Amino acid sequence: MFSNNIKKHKKLILLLSIIFVFLVSCTTQKQIQESLPKKLEVHFIDIGQGDSILIEHDNKTMLIDTGPKESKTDLMDYLASQNIKKIDFLILTHHHKDHIGNAAAVIANYDIGILYMPNVTDNSSEFRNLKKAIDAKRLKITRPVAGSSFNFGDAQCFILAPNSDVYENENDYSIVLKMVYKNTSFLFTGDAQFYSEKEMMDKGYDLSADVLKIAQHGNDNTTSEEFLNRVNPKYAALSCALNDSNDHPSKKTMKLLKEKNIPVYRTDQCGTIVCTSDGQNITFDKEPGDYQHGKAKK
Repeated sequence: MFSNNIKKHKKLILLLSIIFVFLVSCTTQKQIQESLPKKLEVHFIDIGQGDSILIEHDNKTMLIDTGPKESKTDLMDYLASQNIKKIDFLILTHHHKDHIGNAAAVIANYDIGILYMPNVTDNSSEFRNLKKAIDAKRLKITRPVAGSSFNFGDAQCFILAPNSDVYENENDYSIVLKMVYKNTSFLFTGDAQFYSEKEMMDKGYDLSADVLKIAQHGNDNTTSEEFLNRVNPKYAALSCALNDSNDHPSKKTMKLLKEKNIPVYRTDQCGTIVCTSDGQNITFDKEPGDYQHGKAKK
């Protein structure tokens, strides 16, 4: 009987030892995971002639624009492939249909946290559908205030435009957002034109960024040399269609980027581009494209 008790105690000690080792192992793995730098991923989604940028960080998601309605299947399939369940920040930079074309579908299919839109309306079917979707979900629209900021996980976001209430060029209503994650930064420009660029420079905003999203698909009326010098990016990204009827990206813009030896990641050549930051370094999952302008594409 005494021998049986010893055996039982040995088994109990062995079991407790196994449990202890397991708990220590789990704690250690958790501590290792917590000590690793959180990644921030920026997806420049290939949706043809338009913009849609998905950003994931610290279990949060942000979607900047939703592309044209013709790309609805591509966008919704891509969001599903990334297992997106909620969009914490939906930023619709301005009301043009190549930026809000699928906003109604996104709102209808996802829980939306905060919705940013500039204070401008339009009579397009895309805008009317967007308004219906907002009303159906009873979403509150947050208007962008230049100079304000908000947190996105461990990243900080700064709204740099629009800086006026009324513009002649509708593209200048675009929300311009700078995102800073530790020692890395991104500048998302919507379709902001020269006028908005000048406003931001005149305001003295810190425009410097490692990655610049080239405005309006590389249009002639965006990305002035002075603005590009102020941003001084290491990389440029732009979204444009392979068979765009316009000169997107323009010869002028591509020439400027080439002269400054800035690698260009472009959806017409690279497809969807995923850019990853660990807070110190930035990497891309694709090789950069060339400096060919739109009308030279075949």
